[in-house]
Amino acid sequence: MNPFNERPMNLADTLMDWRAIYPAPYDKHTVDPYTRTRVILMNGTEFEANGFSHQFSRHATDNDLRRELALIRRSEQQQQKLLSALKPMDETLLEHTIGYEQLAVDLTAALALREPNGNVKAALDFALLEDFDHLYRYADLMELESGVLAEYLVGNYTEIMPGRPTISEHRCPFDSIRPYIDAKQDALETRLCVGIITAAEQQTMNYYMNVNGAYTSELGRRLYQEIGMIEEQHVTQYGSLMDPRQTWLESLLMHQYTECYLYWSCAQTEPDMRIRGIWQMLFEQEIAHLHKAAEMLERLEGKHFSQVVGSGEFPEPLLLCSQIDYVRGVLTSTVENTAVREGYANVGQLPPDSDFFEYQRRVNPSESIVPSHIVIERTIARDGRDYRFETAPHPIPELRDRQQDNTAVGRQPAYDYARV
Repeated sequence: MNPFNERPMNLADTLMDWRAIYPAPYDKHTVDPYTRTRVILMNGTEFEANGFSHQFSRHATDNDLRRELALIRRSEQQQQKLLSALKPMDETLLEHTIGYEQLAVDLTAALALREPNGNVKAALDFALLEDFDHLYRYADLMELESGVLAEYLVGNYTEIMPGRPTISEHRCPFDSIRPYIDAKQDALETRLCVGIITAAEQQTMNYYMNVNGAYTSELGRRLYQEIGMIEEQHVTQYGSLMDPRQTWLESLLMHQYTECYLYWSCAQTEPDMRIRGIWQMLFEQEIAHLHKAAEMLERLEGKHFSQVVGSGEFPEPLLLCSQIDYVRGVLTSTVENTAVREGYANVGQLPPDSDFFEYQRRVNPSESIVPSHIVIERTIARDGRDYRFETAPHPIPELRDRQQDNTAVGRQPAYDYARV
């Protein structure tokens, strides 16, 4: 599929009436878990497109250009409102959060599996284990507060067990910056990957920033606050991978191309025929946005779209599916890693005065005050063990104990475990 070979509709015809942007929501009891995650992914993609467009407009001096951006942005806003309406009213904030974290795990793994750039793949694998642990912490909170088992929400496709413990994820801000890619040299898959994962993690960060104050229990508010801080680290990491040398119009084209690719992927992989129709409709609207971006790039900068995306032919569709084996492999090989400037290192290799340990001392002076730890401790105190969904014993022996929350893995050198 090459969207540049498709005939676009008139841009004004992408605008919808109120009936069109308020579709019937999915049924939370019967929805395919990956339908839920696709809705979350595309909602985040639209948020990123709108945020970028606003920033572009604020940095432009040509009012005709700003009017064209405003028209595209209005259409994008309607698309986002439509996607938001697909979430049913009876799906709780925490149930929806499980969808966010399942998306984070399985999307990150899917992108990592096909990523040719070693630095980008390392960034994906690193954050993967942290989102995996977030799924476990939120699942325990949900079971603790409402008795709902997250394994049914994720369809048994994604395991629920400790990753790199959330307490171990708090790092010095200097260590969230990565080397940026080369938009003219790196593969199209890499450029798509960076845009997709940045938008997805940014949506998670924004959701938690808002839910933090709206959640109805103190423990839940504190957990969203803590994990929201980690999501900010992830957004900083992934955003730093973007090539800052692209022009605003080149970036606009890449944003629109990424949206086209994702809606097409959703339409290709969606089992729900009604929802598939929505993906197809939005894909056709995005083709109009993309063609307008290409026209503006050529008119205002004299550049053909091929200078940004090559021929424009899509890679294979992005498929969201179970990634249990891949996650277990990354756990086995990298759970003890932390970030150190542009790279990663085993915590056992860090000097005692490293930025990581200094930040840990400031933010986590006592394990007893860390919300992600408190959630598991309270579950264990009530039930005698934590809540998990495992298909086999945990690949990390130190994380197999269900009667004690491990706060040393990825945070203290291995020889200190006996003192924890």
